[in-house]
Amino acid sequence: MKSKAKLFNIILWVIQVLLAALFLIAGFMKLGMPIPKLSTIYSWTGQASSILVRALGLIDTLAGAGLILPAALQIRPRLTAWTAVAIFALMCCATILHLSRGEGSVIGFNIIVALLAAVVAWGRLK
Repeated sequence: MKSKAKLFNIILWVIQVLLAALFLIAGFMKLGMPIPKLSTIYSWTGQASSILVRALGLIDTLAGAGLILPAALQIRPRLTAWTAVAIFALMCCATILHLSRGEGSVIGFNIIVALLAAVVAWGRLK
């Protein structure tokens, strides 16, 4: 039984690291890239205010850090789980945004990220 718990913990860490890398990269891109260049990657950024794009970059960066730092440093490790819950909510909002823009073909990515975040939240809250 103990080895199953250890394996599950390792799986959760792998998912957390992958999600954190994804959100840190996306966050740094939204914070640092010029909007015209960023809009070639994320089309919606060319139609949103730069303040919104930069704010979402900050949110993404904090989400990436929040998936790793609390648990790794053992400083309020439950914040990792709540970060995963927030990422789940963010991905649900992103899915709605893409659907409202007629971009249904790209929501698969958001759904997968939401499901991975839900696994992390469930695993770290239990």
